[in-house]
Amino acid sequence: MTRRWPLWVVVGVIAAWLVAPTLVVVPLSFTGARSLSFPPQEWSLRWYENFFENGKWLASLLNSLQLALIVSVAATVLGTLAAYGLSRHRVRGAGATNALLLAPMLVPSVVFGVGTYALFLKLHLVGTFAGFAAAHTALAIPFVMIPVSSALVTFDSTMERAARVCGAGTAATFWSVTLPAIAPGVLAGAMFAFVTSFDEVVVSIFLSSPYLETLPVRMFNSLEREVDPTLAAAATLIICFTTALIAIGLTASSRRSRVR
Repeated sequence: MTRRWPLWVVVGVIAAWLVAPTLVVVPLSFTGARSLSFPPQEWSLRWYENFFENGKWLASLLNSLQLALIVSVAATVLGTLAAYGLSRHRVRGAGATNALLLAPMLVPSVVFGVGTYALFLKLHLVGTFAGFAAAHTALAIPFVMIPVSSALVTFDSTMERAARVCGAGTAATFWSVTLPAIAPGVLAGAMFAFVTSFDEVVVSIFLSSPYLETLPVRMFNSLEREVDPTLAAAATLIICFTTALIAIGLTASSRRSRVR
């Protein structure tokens, strides 16, 4: 243990370096000043009041929550089915299909945003809720496929064959045998899909309009017009919400794994 302390020191320094910029935002949201300054000279909740009393901030928050919920459901269903199909049915072109489905995670967001904007502009989906949902779902599917695929690798497929021998069809086998076994991976994928949609800003900027914008887009646009601590309050709310969501998801997943 004593020989490992240099490694722990290095890990601690790296962790502090990564987390420090995020933690600085929290005290900034409680400042009483009208500008972002650290450390705060006075403390106040005025910027949280401004956030919840401002219709534009609340509308963007509601848009992000609704969109993230829809995307988490759609991406979880599509990503789980894609991972299951690619793992259970070895067909020609499976590798290329898998690479295509994972491409949104590998391609730079700006490149994906430009391509999506050009396509959705012809389809009249720019500035629409359906356009946001379609783009965010495409971005979130890879984050569902990865944990589900990992769960399928450790799953004993003989249980599926045993269910079929007993007379269960493909759908019944998947619903009653496979899905409960890979549920922790599916839950993790749903959580990542929600967070991916809720935090997405680059692609959302290309698709937003004056009448429809998400919370991250609203935060980005506020930097161009008015830089006040309301931005820090919104960032703190996002940090708290996503952290709580991840904690709940990990706790539920670990409990389910222990039960199994």
